[in-house]
Amino acid sequence: MNALEYRNSLKNKKVLVVGMGKSGKAAIDVLHGLGAKISAQDSNTADKMDATFIETLKNNNVNMYFGDIPSDMSAFDMLVLSPGVPTDLSFINSAREAGVEIIGELELAYRITEGNYVAITGTNGKTTTTTLVGEIFKASGRKTSVVGNIGNPVVTEAIESDGDSWMVAEVSSFQLETVHEFKPVVSAVLNLTPDHLNRHKTMEAYGTAKANVFANQTEEEFLVINKDDAACYALAENCEATIVPFSRKERLEYGAFLDHGMLVINDGQALHIICKAEELQIIGDHNIENVLAAAAICYWAGIDIKTITDTVRAFPGVEHRIEYCGIINGAKYYNDSKGTNVDASVIAIKALRENIILIAGGDGKAQDFTDLAEHLNGPVKAMVLLGRDAPIIEEAARKAGFTAIYNEPDMEAVVKKCYELAEEGDNVLLSPACASWDMYKSYEVRGRHFKDCVKELQK
Repeated sequence: MNALEYRNSLKNKKVLVVGMGKSGKAAIDVLHGLGAKISAQDSNTADKMDATFIETLKNNNVNMYFGDIPSDMSAFDMLVLSPGVPTDLSFINSAREAGVEIIGELELAYRITEGNYVAITGTNGKTTTTTLVGEIFKASGRKTSVVGNIGNPVVTEAIESDGDSWMVAEVSSFQLETVHEFKPVVSAVLNLTPDHLNRHKTMEAYGTAKANVFANQTEEEFLVINKDDAACYALAENCEATIVPFSRKERLEYGAFLDHGMLVINDGQALHIICKAEELQIIGDHNIENVLAAAAICYWAGIDIKTITDTVRAFPGVEHRIEYCGIINGAKYYNDSKGTNVDASVIAIKALRENIILIAGGDGKAQDFTDLAEHLNGPVKAMVLLGRDAPIIEEAARKAGFTAIYNEPDMEAVVKKCYELAEEGDNVLLSPACASWDMYKSYEVRGRHFKDCVKELQK
């Protein structure tokens, strides 16, 4: 069924959209425009939602189950799940048992458009890599939308796209749990380290969800994947796509790699130099990996080396990812609020290398903080903690012999304590190793609050 046929098939189809976050609301808008008979469900009650949104749903004859669930799940033809919705909720299981089709917003977006997809996943580096790929695609003159976890919901752009459109999508394991036909032209898995185990329970289940990004690809499509990450690279064992590895550690006969300080692409016929590592504006070994992945994605999507090189050299990085925020009394301040898991924070510590005052804590997502603790002694001078799971991080740190630990109740107090501790040449680093949900709506809100606190000190 092509995109037009699928759009037409949605007319009068009974669809329950589950989860009223950004993705769920976007799915409702698109489905309404295509003539579906929509119901909406969310664990929150209507009084906790935006009144204008509720009024719009009423005007569009959307049935609402807010703080409630439908009594008969077999009444629906399809469920569209938002990424934050666990797929094993009892009423979703009831729908599954009744034979109701269950998809996610990403799958819906794929089915309704003839556009082309690039899909980038992995535990860390997704936002930087996706943003850079989007910039390279735009510089090449292609009709490009950066979507998914950054930018607009995928479905919002998909409904407006055509066969010449490219959706460059940052996709999470949550989104990939609910795909069935989704098949990008180029997929990428950047790395695989523990994250979201409160949802996936095991690393095997987490990896399986990530591998869905290339599950439907054939040899005509490409998978860009990290050769240096054994757990990540093992995911591609049964992949049918053309595998394009990238490596910071070894020279490759095919793929993208670092060679004597040069970022290089080998397409099997010729070597193409992208740039020197020292020419990159973004710091850290992890960002060399991100750039190698981005360059490979773009090259195997058909973009010329000069466009890739020019864009890579000019790329300043993204907000909330080891973002330089200023200097106070000789100490530099960095916002890495997007460091929402242990591995991300370890990467940030390695990037800054020494004289670090680390700010950590928040919603730990059932992680083991041992690895973070083992990277404190040496590069980290002091650690200032906040948030719900600060005691868990402190316990792990003390077991590793790190004792320069301070606890504060909120971000204002944390930044003030860092200011008191910092000396000339120090690096104050917000890299929480935790999600923000115990104190903030998102990591973006947390990062901006940190920057606001730093600005107050600069006055």
